[in-house]
Amino acid sequence: MDAVYDPWSPEFVADPYPAYAELRAAGRAHWHAPTRQWLIPHYEDVSALLRDRRLGRTYTHRFTHEEFGREAPDAAHEPFHTLNDHGLLDLEAADHTRIRRLVSKAFTPRTVENLAPTVRRLAAGLVGDLVAAGGGDLLATVAEPLPVAVIAEMLGIPADEEERGRLRPWSAAICGMFELNPSEETARRAVRASVEFSDYLRELIARRRKAPGEDLISSLIAVEELTEQEMISTCVLLLNAGHEATVNTTVTGWWTLLKEGVRPDPERLSTAVEELLRYDTPLQMFERWVLDDIELGGRVIPRGSEVALLFGSANRDPARFGPTADALDLTRADNPHITFGAGIHYCLGAPLARLELTAVFGELLRQAPGMRLAAEPVRTPGYVIRGFEELLVEV
Repeated sequence: MDAVYDPWSPEFVADPYPAYAELRAAGRAHWHAPTRQWLIPHYEDVSALLRDRRLGRTYTHRFTHEEFGREAPDAAHEPFHTLNDHGLLDLEAADHTRIRRLVSKAFTPRTVENLAPTVRRLAAGLVGDLVAAGGGDLLATVAEPLPVAVIAEMLGIPADEEERGRLRPWSAAICGMFELNPSEETARRAVRASVEFSDYLRELIARRRKAPGEDLISSLIAVEELTEQEMISTCVLLLNAGHEATVNTTVTGWWTLLKEGVRPDPERLSTAVEELLRYDTPLQMFERWVLDDIELGGRVIPRGSEVALLFGSANRDPARFGPTADALDLTRADNPHITFGAGIHYCLGAPLARLELTAVFGELLRQAPGMRLAAEPVRTPGYVIRGFEELLVEV
């Protein structure tokens, strides 16, 4: 299957879905030598393994690197790993339960509901600016600023253009490490961003200790069970995870709509947003470590292995989504996509992402009904996080 699944090929990255269909037809688990991963392409298996405690985002809560048959991370990358390993996404067992319980208080239905007027106001203003300019880059002018501003408001990051302007570049540099086999230059950028972002948050936390506010950082400070590193890692994760899906679904979603020449029904916008999240999944693959041997499709995947849960393939699986799995259906009612994951690592910010997406799509439909592509967009080179470098539109 090495030739079918080629995550470094521009042709595959542009359209991985035919290859996914071949993987699903060929079996339930495939060893992929170039990435040293087991590929899992079927919806039922991906969904089940996301909930299976024999797999984990980390293994260090149970094994040393030597016991697990893995090399310790490069010492030069330590700032990135310190930041990443203390975040909710990469914790397991008791630490994950403890921190998720504390952070989940910031994402209650009431909290998200209270944010709705702010999100709609920001979306309306950003789209209004795009319309007034006659068009521009939808990514830079609308898709990126909205979720970054919302997360910055939640965290209590001052509304200073210079301070907030650093958030997205830091996040992009750190997220580069989540691609397959990142280069040394990618690692250097991630380490530099990890140090700078951590230093900035450490200073902001010190300010909030002296003068608490109504923001999330002040709330985290009040929680005695959290260490400062856990606070910093949590804030970084909230920014990274809190805007990647929204940014990329906004851009790839509109590229799909403009390419197909269709528009969602404003009265059924939330249904259309769910379909766009499924149809071109913003996070194509999610990795897990095998903590105990598992059997899948007659094959034993041994402890110490890494599995690649192919979200993009699972979300196009006809076994779950029927014969129209590869079609865009903006009225699709039965749509249990796994774009936000499942199990204990299900995305805490999913309700907020849905609110942001519904707001921005609604405003674009209302204010820019004749929006069209101004140029063919260029895809970002990475496979795991699916998006575009820019999306130039005319209004």
